[in-house]
Amino acid sequence: MRQAADSTRPIALVTARAAHDLDEDLPPLLAAFAAQGTAAEAVDWDDEGVDWSGFRLALLRSSWDYSARLAEFLGWLDRTAQLTRVLNPPPVVRWSLDKHYLAELSRAGAAIVPTIFVEPGDDPAAALQQLLRREAAADIVIKPVVGSGSRDAQRHPRGELGTMTAHIARLLAERRSVLVQPYLERVDDHGETALMYFNGEFSHAIRKGPLLQRGSGPTRALFAPEEITPRTPSADELALGARVLQALPFAPLLYARIDLLRGADGAPCVLELELAEPSLFFTYAAGAAARFARLAAALAPIP
Repeated sequence: MRQAADSTRPIALVTARAAHDLDEDLPPLLAAFAAQGTAAEAVDWDDEGVDWSGFRLALLRSSWDYSARLAEFLGWLDRTAQLTRVLNPPPVVRWSLDKHYLAELSRAGAAIVPTIFVEPGDDPAAALQQLLRREAAADIVIKPVVGSGSRDAQRHPRGELGTMTAHIARLLAERRSVLVQPYLERVDDHGETALMYFNGEFSHAIRKGPLLQRGSGPTRALFAPEEITPRTPSADELALGARVLQALPFAPLLYARIDLLRGADGAPCVLELELAEPSLFFTYAAGAAARFARLAAALAPIP
């Protein structure tokens, strides 16, 4: 088994082999750690030759193949947490990988994209009709409750009942819970807003262009291509972000990303949370990588 050779016990930036050339956060974050004199290196989560006790901290960064290997990833997460500190911690990761948390946020008073959950054993056609009766959207989004990077997510025209029912049924047959949502058309012009928080404090925001195009099948890549630009969030977006943070069943986290859309009434609502391995878009905000590296190093046990 390979032990980390540096006697200072570096910080591990946990990634996946398939993400090495895709994680745009890794180069600026490695540079920020180096600039402050903190040893850090990118490490694949499934590298069986790694002794995780050789690291001061395992910082989840881009383990983006987890959703296709969920049981294996969660087993690794629990084992690694016995050997070194993992951030965000395993209970946070487990909670945030399952989008049933949207229902918890809604009960806590945070506005979410209207959502119907469909569980294995449910009638997919009945669940779909429930949403269609409630929502007048022209298009419907169907995606797995546990998933990443828009994989297995698809936007369907409202009238394609057979195609939508088949999509839900396929996911249910794989023993995967499904969520069904209206496609909020304001995203076509306004895009998504992603709010980044470090240690419970707002850091910066970006705009994502619309990801799900009508007529396009679900992506089979690690994530769908994204159009990213910096964004100054509005007061109502920041207010919703603060409410979400207050609703989380955890203390302030080293990192959190809250993705928002605007509903038919123009008000922001939560699309999803990223508390496990989010892109944090360091290159779109001056000093963001350095701030994050300082906070992470302060939370790492002293060697």
